[in-house]
Amino acid sequence: MRSLRLFAPLVAIGASFALLPPAHAAADGPVAAAACGTALSANEIESIAGLSDTSTLPGSGLARLEAAIERHRRITDVLVAHRDWRGLFSVGLNAVEHEAVLPLQRDPAALPDRTWSPTISYDLLARYLRNLHAEFTGAPADPGWAHYFALARQCTASPARVAMAGYNAHLTVDLAHAVDTSGTRTENVPDFYRIVDSIAVKGESIVTLTRDVYDADLGPLWRFYFLGEGLDRLAGNDQPSQSMLRAADSAYNTITLANGFALQNPQIRPTAEQEMDGLWRATDGALQTLSDLGGL
Repeated sequence: MRSLRLFAPLVAIGASFALLPPAHAAADGPVAAAACGTALSANEIESIAGLSDTSTLPGSGLARLEAAIERHRRITDVLVAHRDWRGLFSVGLNAVEHEAVLPLQRDPAALPDRTWSPTISYDLLARYLRNLHAEFTGAPADPGWAHYFALARQCTASPARVAMAGYNAHLTVDLAHAVDTSGTRTENVPDFYRIVDSIAVKGESIVTLTRDVYDADLGPLWRFYFLGEGLDRLAGNDQPSQSMLRAADSAYNTITLANGFALQNPQIRPTAEQEMDGLWRATDGALQTLSDLGGL
C-alpha cells in the first residue's frame, strides 16, 4: 500500500495544522480557458467536457474501464499540451492507469473477480472524471476537487503542492467512495491491496512525468515518507521518525478502507463522511505546511 503511505506521515501530524477548511469551496461559475498555462480553445474545452461525461460511457466491466482510461488519456493530452495546471494530477494518474491498472485488470489470474475488480477501478476514475466535467462545464465540483482546481489557478503556488492536493482528494475521499459503490466485500480486501500496491510500485512514473512535464518535483514528498525527511521539521523535534511513520502508515490504510465499508451502512454513513472530510482537510493542512517549509 505504498501509494497510501505517501500521506501517512502527513496525517499523523496534520490535525495539528488544519482544523479549518481550505479556502476554496465548490461554486458555479464560468469555465476558465487557462490555469497557469496557455489558453485552451473553445473546441478543446468542449472536447474535455464531452470526454469527461461518464453518462455516455457504455457497457460495464473491463470494457467500460478501458474506455474511461482512454478518455482520460485524451483529456490529459490536451491539458499537457497547454501545460495547464489542471493536468498536474492527470499526468501521473494517466501513467499509472496504463502501467499498472490496465495490465493487472487484464490478467484474470491476478484478479479473479471479473465483476468487482474492474468496477472499483472504474468507480475511482469516474469520480475524478465527473469532477473534471464539473470544472469544464462550470458546475460545482466536490470540495476536494474544487480546492485542487482553485489551487491550479494560483500560478504563484508550488505546482507540486497543487498536484498533491489532487492525490489527497483521490486517495482520501474518492478511494473510500469507490470501496462503497463497487460493493466491496471482505473477501475482496486482498485484491483491493493488490490493486493499490500495483499502482504504488509505479510511483516513480508519477515523480518523473510530473517533473518532466510541469517542472514540479514531487520527489521531496517521496523522500519525506521513505526516508523520514521533513517529518521532524513539521513535528518540531529531531527525534527519529521511523516508529511514527510505521504507526501512521498502518492507521491510514486501515481508516481509508474502513471508511469505505462504513459508507455501505446507512446508519453510520454520515459519521464516515464526516471522518473522511476531516481527514482530507487535515492532510491538506499538513501539505500546505510542508509547502510553506519548502518541502513541496
